[in-house]
Amino acid sequence: MAAGAAYAQQADRTEVAGEDRNDDADQASGNSTLLDRVVIGAGLEKVAIDTPQAVTVLDQEAIDAEQPMTIGEIFRQVPGVTVVGSDRVAGQSFNIRGIGDLTSADESKIIVSVDGAVKFYEQYRVGSFFSDPELYKRVEVLRGPASSTLYGAGAIGGVVNFTTKDASDLLADGQTGAVRLKTMYDSNKAGVLASLTAAYAFSEQTEVLLNGNFRRSNDYDAGGGIEVSGSAFKSFSGLAKVTHRFGVNNEQVLRLSYERWQSNDNDTDYSQTGTFPVFGTIDRDITDQTAVLSYENPASDNPWLDLKINLSVSDTQVWQGNASAPILSPLFADSDYGYRTYAARVENTFEWTGESYTNHLTVGAQGSYQERTATTTMGPASFHPEGTDTKFGVFFQNEFTWNDRLTIIPGARVDFITLDPANGIVGASTRNETAFSPKLAAMYKLNETFSLFGSVAHTERVPTLDELFSSNAPNGDYPGGRTMSLGLQKETSNAVEAGFAISGYDLVRDGDSLQLKTTAFFNDLRDMIVPNPNTGLPTPVTYYQNVTHAQIYGVEVEAAYDADYAFASLAYSHVHGEDKSTGATLNTIPADTLAMTLGAKIPQYDLAVGWRGLFAGSISTGATPGPFAGYAVHDLFADWKPDEGTLAGLEFRASVENLFDKRYQNNLAGDDGKGRTFKLTLAKTIGWGTSGSLQWDDALNWRRRWC
Repeated sequence: MAAGAAYAQQADRTEVAGEDRNDDADQASGNSTLLDRVVIGAGLEKVAIDTPQAVTVLDQEAIDAEQPMTIGEIFRQVPGVTVVGSDRVAGQSFNIRGIGDLTSADESKIIVSVDGAVKFYEQYRVGSFFSDPELYKRVEVLRGPASSTLYGAGAIGGVVNFTTKDASDLLADGQTGAVRLKTMYDSNKAGVLASLTAAYAFSEQTEVLLNGNFRRSNDYDAGGGIEVSGSAFKSFSGLAKVTHRFGVNNEQVLRLSYERWQSNDNDTDYSQTGTFPVFGTIDRDITDQTAVLSYENPASDNPWLDLKINLSVSDTQVWQGNASAPILSPLFADSDYGYRTYAARVENTFEWTGESYTNHLTVGAQGSYQERTATTTMGPASFHPEGTDTKFGVFFQNEFTWNDRLTIIPGARVDFITLDPANGIVGASTRNETAFSPKLAAMYKLNETFSLFGSVAHTERVPTLDELFSSNAPNGDYPGGRTMSLGLQKETSNAVEAGFAISGYDLVRDGDSLQLKTTAFFNDLRDMIVPNPNTGLPTPVTYYQNVTHAQIYGVEVEAAYDADYAFASLAYSHVHGEDKSTGATLNTIPADTLAMTLGAKIPQYDLAVGWRGLFAGSISTGATPGPFAGYAVHDLFADWKPDEGTLAGLEFRASVENLFDKRYQNNLAGDDGKGRTFKLTLAKTIGWGTSGSLQWDDALNWRRRWC
C-alpha cells in the first residue's frame, strides 16, 4: 500500500509543472512541537511554553497517536499525571503531582470538565470519569493549585479540560459534508473499536456533527500471560453537536452539544479500581451524560467585550446488582448511585493597551447545584450519604504584559459553599463554608530563547458530602464502626512554582525546533483530609480525619524536538510527599517516571515510525501494599497518513506495546499493567463539496488499483 501510494503521489507531483511539494513549504513555516500548542484554559490564549504554569496540551494527533482503548491511556506521555486505578474502563481516576488516590474523595481535589461542564463522581471501588477517547479532539492538563482561581476552590492537584469534536474539524475547505469511518483492533485481548462520524454544514453559519462509537474487550493479560479478571467491558458512546455562527464576521458562536457514554457489564469484578477477590462479581450498568449550551462573543471591534457563557448539565448514574459476595450488606445489595450537576458560568474580558503594554482583565461568576443519590434494596447506604452541594463563586484574573517580555498575572476567587445532607441522616446538619483562592504568576523573557517564570497560589478545599456524613457499622476492619466526620476542617494548600523555558529554532537544520520547560513545585498542605486508618480498636472512629501538616514537592521536565525528518519528546516527573507529623511517605505519591519518544519521518511517503519508552523507578508505597519494583516498557509504532492522491483521507496506524511482555505494576494502580499487545487502526474520511455530490472518484480509483 505504501509503495502504491508513493507512486500515486509522485504522479500527482509531476503533473503540477514547476511546483515542488517536498520540503520547501515545511522548512519555510518551520516545525512545531507539543510545547508550541496553544493553551486555552489558563487565561489568554498562548502557547504552552509561554504560559507561567505547568500545562500540557494534547491535540487530536496526540490522542490518535496513542491508539487508546481507555481514557487513561492518552496521558502516558504527560509529566506529573498518573492514572489511578486500573486498565478497567470503569476504574480510572486521576492523580496529579501526588494528589489523588483510590480510597478517599480525592476527585474533588482535581477538577475535570467536558466543554466547560464540571464532571464529578465518587463511589467505593469505582472510578471517577467515564468516557471514550473518540469523543475528544483536545485535552488540557493544568497542574497545580493556581488553576483554582479560574475553575473553583480546592483544585489542589489541578484541572483536566476535555474538548469534544466539532463539525469543522472534519470538513475541509470547500466541503459541505464529510463522513469518517474508523476501526481499531487490540490483540490484548481481542479489543475492537467501530466509530462513525458525520459532519454537515447547512451554510457558512450552521453546522452539525454526529458521532457514534462501540468498543469492547475481553479480560486483558498482564505481562507473562496472567489474566486480569473482571477487566472485560463493552461500551457505547456518542456525541451530537450543533454550532451556529452569526453577527459581524460571524464571530459570535452558539453551541449546543449532548454527549453520552454507557457500559453494561455482567459478572464483572465488584472492585473496578483493582483486584479484590473477596468482593466477588456484580452486574453493573453505567450511564454518563453531558449537555452543554455555550455562547461566545469575542467582539473584535470592542475592547470592553469578550463574553463567554456556559450552561451545562452533567448526569452519571450507576446501577449494580446480582452480587456474588456472600456478605449481607448494603454494599452488595441491588442499588443505584448517581450524581447530577447543574452549572452556569459567565465571564468577560476587558482589554486596554498602551504604547509598551497590554492589559486583559477577566471577571466572572460560576454556580453549580449537585445532587448526590444512593438507594439500595436494604435501605440507605450510610457509607454513601445522599445530599446536595451548592456552590457560587466570583473571580478575577488580570494579565499585564510589558514590552512583550514581562507578564504578570494576579488573580483571586471566593467560593460560597452549602452542603445539605438528605433528610433521615441522624445527627447531620447543613454546613456553610467560604473558600478563598488568590494567586500571583509572572514570566520574564530574557530573550527570544530563554524565559523564567514562577507563581504563588493559595486555595482552600471544603470537605465533601461523602467526607462529612459517611458512616459505617462495625465490621472486621473497624470493630467499633465509623461515625460521621462532622468536625472536619477545610483543607488548605500554599504552593510555590518556579522554572525556566528554552526555545530554539533552526538548530541542526533549517526549520527544526526545540523546546524545553522545567518546573519545580512545593505544596504545603494543612488539615489534609484522609480516611481514618484501620486501628483494629473496639471503639468507634470518624470515617475521615485531618492530617495536620503534609508537604509535596518535586520537579517536572517536558521537552520536544521536531524537524523535517525526525522528532523526539521527553517527559520526566519526580514527586516526593510526606506526612510531617509522622515522617511517613504519603501513599498517593507516584514513582519517578520518564517517558521518551524517538521517531523518524519520511515526508515523501507521509510515513512516521518510532519508539516509545516508559521508565519508572522503584518505590515502597502506593495504592496497595508495596514495595513496587521499577520497570521499563518499550513500544514501537508506525503512522501512515497520505495527504495527496487517490489515498488522501486515509489513516493507518500500527504499534506493538510492551514489546518484551514485561510484567509490571504502577504503584498507584490496583492491577498489573497490560502485557504485549498489537494495535491496528484504520480510518478513512470521505467528503463532498458545495455541489452535494460525494467525492467517490478517489474511492473508485483506490478500488481499481488494489482490487
